[in-house]
Amino acid sequence: QVQLVESGGGLVQAGDSLRISCTASTRAFSRYAMGWFRQAPGQEREFVAAINWSGGTSNYAESVEGRFTISRDNAKDMVYLQMNDLRPEDTAVYYCAASVMVTATMSKSAYPYWGQGTQVTVNS
Repeated sequence: QVQLVESGGGLVQAGDSLRISCTASTRAFSRYAMGWFRQAPGQEREFVAAINWSGGTSNYAESVEGRFTISRDNAKDMVYLQMNDLRPEDTAVYYCAASVMVTATMSKSAYPYWGQGTQVTVNS
């Protein structure tokens, strides 16, 4: 069982940067690949970024490639999403998720564990 708690969301202006964090409660954090997903009002939850168990491999959605960076600290059981050059279309609730796989997968079905989400709002 993995419990996930996100933090660091907020209200920013277009072009600003923000880092959100996720703390995992598990004895085996390094066994899980981790992902970030987001959901805007009235839309499906979509993949944002994923990182493999060691932090050596990551994948990104095309819409955030080059602007967002996912990272993890296995010693602290934490995963981060650094978001730069934020745009109004990045406004959403951001969810941290843990995968039963060790590779950086983009598929929601591979993530059985989810946090409650943190709101990120980007004003134009």
